[in-house]
Amino acid sequence: MLKLRWTFLLAVLVGMAGVIIAALATRTPPSAEVQAHALAGNISVTEQVLPAQLADLAGRGFRMVVDLRPDGEAADQPSSLQMREAARAAGVAFAYIPVPHGTIPAEAVNRLGQVLGTSQKPVLLYCRSGSRAARTWALAEASRPGGLDERAILQAVEQTGLDASDLQADIARRIAARTGAAR
Repeated sequence: MLKLRWTFLLAVLVGMAGVIIAALATRTPPSAEVQAHALAGNISVTEQVLPAQLADLAGRGFRMVVDLRPDGEAADQPSSLQMREAARAAGVAFAYIPVPHGTIPAEAVNRLGQVLGTSQKPVLLYCRSGSRAARTWALAEASRPGGLDERAILQAVEQTGLDASDLQADIARRIAARTGAAR
């Protein structure tokens, strides 16, 4: 009876080890290289960046990384503080401009415009999927004196595989405001 218990326990442990090994073998590792998609003027966008990827980004010439993902959005996401510390260690400037899902706050658009206007380039913007980052950039670019026109902004976002067409009216309104202010 005692031998049967040990045999059973050993079988359970071997089975658990097999499940763990299979899970690790089938898990897709995160891409070691960040896929940066150019928007315009040495500004690119991507999905979530990990702290360990910042040294590679520095090696590829990025001078500034902007995190547009609010802290605590997902359990597996690094915090802005972790990212700031990793960026500092990699020699890359870092800015944190949290943009929630849904409507993009005007404050975030203005802050991104300020950061882009004063940062050394190239700059990499990121959020979970890159969408909020690209959409926030589109609004900041539309607000920038001398910025791209509406069609060019929408095409820049589209060429990254993302979409900002629902922001077309807001982009047009911001461009009209910058044109009116220049008169």
